[in-house]
Amino acid sequence: MRRKRFAKGEVIFHEGDPGDTLHLIVKGHVSVQVTTRQGDVALLRVLGPGEMFGEYVLITLGPRSATVTALDPTETMVLGRDAFHQLRAQHPDLDAVLLDRTIREVHRLSSTLLDALYLPVRQRVLRRLVELADLYDISDGDAVPISQADLAGLAGVTRQTTNRVLADAQDAKIIRLHRGSIEILDTAALTKRAR
Repeated sequence: MRRKRFAKGEVIFHEGDPGDTLHLIVKGHVSVQVTTRQGDVALLRVLGPGEMFGEYVLITLGPRSATVTALDPTETMVLGRDAFHQLRAQHPDLDAVLLDRTIREVHRLSSTLLDALYLPVRQRVLRRLVELADLYDISDGDAVPISQADLAGLAGVTRQTTNRVLADAQDAKIIRLHRGSIEILDTAALTKRAR
């Protein structure tokens, strides 16, 4: 593997690009976005240290299915296609690891779909905020560096709806809104509201 560094806002790869590498995040956070048929950009995930992206294209040999962008200074370890296949040939148990990762992702996606179908909007927005706070290891008084629009995308709701949910949480002194970030004032109360 080789180390690569990306500046905040730098695109690591674009949706539709040919894929020949997987990335393991050592430091920083990345957003995973797709473009809808209407031309809107939808934020699907935010990934952090220890997480991997880009591996499926090495198995399926198709184009990249999403655009990945560094949200802050980010460092990854990169494994190329040839090295990946050589590693799989030398260590057949790697396929079990990849299968396990795929199954966990299917479970995560199923849970997200159930949230979208059956949870009230307020809970959906707050659950995504709790997940981001966990990812960024936020404690009371720290801010999650994400915009309200991006949080709306993660929750699958409009920005106006997200603004109402966050304004209510701010009135309850659970969070404080800033331009481009959301400060968590009371993690326990936020988690309780998200349930």
